[in-house]
Amino acid sequence: MPELPEVQTVRAGLEKLVLGTKITKVEIFYPKIIIGDTTEFCEKLVGQVIEKIDRRGKYLLFRFSNNLTMISHLRMEGKYFVLPSKQEPKKHTHVVFELDNGQKLCYNDVRKFGRMQLVITGQEESTTSLCKLGPEPVLPDFKVKDFYQALQGKKKVIKTALLDQSLVAGLGNIYVDEVLWMSKIHPQTLCNKITFAQAKVLHANIIEELALAVQAGGTTIRSYTDAFEHSGMFQFNLHVYGKKGQPCERCQTKIEKIVVGQRGTHFCPKCQKVSR
Repeated sequence: MPELPEVQTVRAGLEKLVLGTKITKVEIFYPKIIIGDTTEFCEKLVGQVIEKIDRRGKYLLFRFSNNLTMISHLRMEGKYFVLPSKQEPKKHTHVVFELDNGQKLCYNDVRKFGRMQLVITGQEESTTSLCKLGPEPVLPDFKVKDFYQALQGKKKVIKTALLDQSLVAGLGNIYVDEVLWMSKIHPQTLCNKITFAQAKVLHANIIEELALAVQAGGTTIRSYTDAFEHSGMFQFNLHVYGKKGQPCERCQTKIEKIVVGQRGTHFCPKCQKVSR
């Protein structure tokens, strides 16, 4: 699943490709992608200009000229790319936005899990999708004391808590494994057992790791590509994710993989001890 660095990279690419273009036609080939009435979705977007593209957590926010925002979640394998209008869409393309510059913005999704929803601009934070998101992993939005206090109020294990997006927005399975390894915290440690010192280290690692991943264009493990159909490069900087059986960079102990909250989880059994 694309996480914050991948979504941010897609956002930046789309701004270069489609910003300022007007939508002349919308075609929907898989209606379940759209939350709400598909006819209304198409009618409201035709004739509107893409004025800005923002990001909130793992969500893309397309800002249109008629005070509407399209919330788009890529889920597991959603992708956006641009083609000439006369070129046939690729296989697994489910939504096509025809543009006034002779191109079309295509949404492609092998698994069909992605979703799009139109809302009035300014009301997106009240939607089910965004209302429970935690702060963005940047200062000053993401504060150490608030992060620690939120941890103390949770009875979940830290891996599950970081994935639920309420503590901080944008982390997924890859980057949670990475920041926990960097912070020497076992993924099954209960949140309320994490000390302030540990929370401070984890907080700093979350900010740093996601920023570095954005600079590298994200992480490509299976199929992720940006809006230019380029793969990310951060997979070459991973320390623990996908490295089961390989030696830990710090202590040479073999990396183990377990299941936490139904997610495959990589950690070092020596460096990352469960806090009791």
